[in-house]
Amino acid sequence: MSLVYHINKGVGRPIIFKGFQGQYIAWLSGGLVLLMLCFTVLYVAGVSLFVLLPLVFVLGGGLFFCVNYLSKRFGQNGLGKFLARRGLPVYLRFSSRRVFTGLRVAASNRERQVMR
Repeated sequence: MSLVYHINKGVGRPIIFKGFQGQYIAWLSGGLVLLMLCFTVLYVAGVSLFVLLPLVFVLGGGLFFCVNYLSKRFGQNGLGKFLARRGLPVYLRFSSRRVFTGLRVAASNRERQVMR
């Protein structure tokens, strides 16, 4: 009468919630918290609900649309890679290894090079 418990079923798989993958869940939750804080501040400031509710719904819908678009386009880690590549200066990008294979060894380092 032994029971087998299945634990750690999701180890190694990305977190997915309603189609949002990985970091986009945090982006969405952070955006919703900011949206709620903005609503609270504007409501306390005396802005009418007839202005606030459509504004919050439009901004919330835009937030969902943008985060869903980013999640579908870049996947789990693609946005970070995209931003990292965009931040790399143009003169450091090489499309081939030819730049490195044509380098000459300096005379002071020649004796340390291993020739095969």
